[in-house]
Amino acid sequence: MLTYVVQRGDTLYLIAQRFGITTDALMKANHLTTSNLFVGQKLAIPVTAPLVHTVQSGDSLYSLARRYATTAEAIMALNQLPSTALSVGQRLTIPLYTEVVVTVDIANVRSSPGTGYPIVARMERGARLPVIGISGDWTQVRLHNGTTGWMFNDVVNLVPHSGEQPVQEIFSYYTEKEGPTLPSSYDVFVKQVNLQSNTGMFHFRINRNDPTQVEKFPEFDDAVMRDVIDIGHRHNVKMLAVIHNLLYVRGNQAVNQDVVRSMITKPDVRRAFIENVISLLQKYHFDGVNIDFEDVHYEDRDLLAAFYRELGQALRNNGLYYSVATPSRTSDEPTNPFSAPFNYSLLGEVTDELVVMLYNEHGWPGSGPGPVVSIGWMESVIKYALTKMPGRKITAAVSVFGFDFNLTTKRNTYVTYAMAMDLAKKYNKTVIFDQKTQTPMFAYQDESGNDHEVWFENAESIRSKLQLAHRLGIRGIALWRLGMEDPQIWPMISNDFVVAKSVI
Repeated sequence: MLTYVVQRGDTLYLIAQRFGITTDALMKANHLTTSNLFVGQKLAIPVTAPLVHTVQSGDSLYSLARRYATTAEAIMALNQLPSTALSVGQRLTIPLYTEVVVTVDIANVRSSPGTGYPIVARMERGARLPVIGISGDWTQVRLHNGTTGWMFNDVVNLVPHSGEQPVQEIFSYYTEKEGPTLPSSYDVFVKQVNLQSNTGMFHFRINRNDPTQVEKFPEFDDAVMRDVIDIGHRHNVKMLAVIHNLLYVRGNQAVNQDVVRSMITKPDVRRAFIENVISLLQKYHFDGVNIDFEDVHYEDRDLLAAFYRELGQALRNNGLYYSVATPSRTSDEPTNPFSAPFNYSLLGEVTDELVVMLYNEHGWPGSGPGPVVSIGWMESVIKYALTKMPGRKITAAVSVFGFDFNLTTKRNTYVTYAMAMDLAKKYNKTVIFDQKTQTPMFAYQDESGNDHEVWFENAESIRSKLQLAHRLGIRGIALWRLGMEDPQIWPMISNDFVVAKSVI
């Protein structure tokens, strides 16, 4: 799906006609209730790739570039045109997404097209940046923080994409080491940094003793945090602080709920907390925040909505990105106490991005065996979210972990991809890919005679989820978390998809 920014003189009819779609389809894709538009408004264009234009009398590369929100150079490169001359009846594939890839060790991004202008960012080899426009020897690009800059053409390669490879975002969650079998995310983050769009640093939470404050959790060295953020920025990754309300007392959800209540109940406490969130983001040079509240009293849902709205205004005032992660819902009915307090309609209105946490369909105490996120569950949840907001605001958060279900004791154990494969090898079991759920699994019997089923994720199951995200017209997927995944996920993403950066 293409994102288009409304220009002066645009109407719904003209935009729909331009892209060969109906006004009804355009309104539906963007949850529009009226035909009123404003300059700068972002619209999702539900076009089918590849988008082919048949040249008419009077067309030029530059008029087509304006019409389809691309550049003449991208059209030329994608169609391998030797010159700007066009002929009536000629068929041209229109780029749906165009980027540049840095080809030198260090490339400067300047405020305007020319070597005499200030440097606003530096990118490293392999960094990918969306193209906004081209002027002579300079290309205008969009940066991780939402601003734009200019790069000299000699230090980048122009790469237009027709959409035949789905264009998707990859949101990655980064954590510290969680024990001998759960490594830090650092190595994977650095190695695969150019295949990540947004990265959430799971390192902050509400202070239980003073809910106006954000505390470090777990503890970390400030210099190391800034270094990780800088690595992301040098590869045009949007870096977000994840702030949550978890793990105060393991197994005690009431504590998590009460911590949120203590922060949101009084307006002055909310204001102080929001001010401290802004200060935190500025201190570490984050691009924005991902709020991950997972346990909230249902009675506090209106106060929670007020907090989300107030935080959104403060972030906008400071030019910061606003992402919220929530439990999954499939209807308006408050049937699930875990997800019932979260108002998707409100979040679709006030945030830049809603990260819908699809885990754990199975894996919670008493759930019985099954996939953490089946393809059917993902579709049900995302289709509900799409009734509340346009797809360009939705990210589907999926697991890269799994569970070993002990069918005899009715208990389950968290497993990474590596742990699952070790178990399959130990018990000499063949992994089966369950077609209905699009999930790998196997069964075994342990030394005590207990029967087990292991359900987990691999490159094939993540591919299915990315393909579904593309079909549903949402931004992409989020991976919880880096360091637990099948290593083959990354070559699969690189080969089969285009990872979009800094999408507006």
